[in-house]
Amino acid sequence: MKISQEVKVGLLAVIALAMFYFGFQFLKGSDFLSSDTNYQIIYDNVDGLTKSNAVTLNGLAVGRVKAIQILQGQANKLLVTVAIDKDIKVGKGTRAVLADGGILGGKVIELEIPQITTLLAPDGMLVAAKEAGLQALIREKTLPVLNNVDSLTKNLNLIVKSFDHTAGVLNATLQNASRVTGTLDLTVQENRAALQTTLGNVNRLSASLIETEKQLKPILAKVDNVADSLRTLELRATLANANRTVANLQGLLAGIQQGKGSLGKLTSDDQLYSNVNATTASLEKLITDLRENPKRYVHFSLFSRKEKAAKPGSVTTSTSTVTATKVDSTQMP
Repeated sequence: MKISQEVKVGLLAVIALAMFYFGFQFLKGSDFLSSDTNYQIIYDNVDGLTKSNAVTLNGLAVGRVKAIQILQGQANKLLVTVAIDKDIKVGKGTRAVLADGGILGGKVIELEIPQITTLLAPDGMLVAAKEAGLQALIREKTLPVLNNVDSLTKNLNLIVKSFDHTAGVLNATLQNASRVTGTLDLTVQENRAALQTTLGNVNRLSASLIETEKQLKPILAKVDNVADSLRTLELRATLANANRTVANLQGLLAGIQQGKGSLGKLTSDDQLYSNVNATTASLEKLITDLRENPKRYVHFSLFSRKEKAAKPGSVTTSTSTVTATKVDSTQMP
């Protein structure tokens, strides 16, 4: 039987439409040929989870999101149905953690299967859990920074306001500085000739001082040499005199120790010492007797009398006669 060209085209179109439909349903999460096991999860908020998002176990994709329904009778909670590979054994108490799928966005459901004691029946309920997403972390870390930035902005505004008065003061200061600079320029222009003359004089004075310094250096060197020589000579002469003085003192002390000279005899001759002591004692007695009995030694006469022949040892005057009686050593007490 011969098939016409129109029938062939019609069959091809039907096959294409069927493939397109089943492919579209597969992309939406419907797998007609799959034998996965379905489980259910109830979330308060799925944070953008959609059909066909992956279900992972330790980072390995073991399933996909099959359907999402709104439970309006339960405060608009969301019932999520996931299809998990039948080879994965899911026990009771398995947690389905809603987490970020990556930096670029997207959501995945991560399974945390505890030690299995009892298997979860198909269409059983998994324990819902949520992980803090990247946006939540960014929000958590960014809010304090934004608060600090806000406080910093307020402080900067206060500082800027306080600078208003400071700016006025600075403007006045700069104007005064400008006037002072203009005055200085005018003063310099008026006294430029005098300043040039002064600078020339200073330059000449500097040159003269340099020449004078060159001339004074040899003189100062000679003066230093002469001073050193004088100090050397004076020190030598002083040392020589000191040596001679010490030698003379040593000789004098040696003579005294040997009994030479008056001091030597006085220190070495006991008889001379005794005679000096006796003479001193006799002199002391004589002075004492002279003080106590002056008439015995001196005679005063206030009236004049005839001059007699002068006796040896007497002195005669016109108003009075003073006779000095020779002191006999036997009359001394």
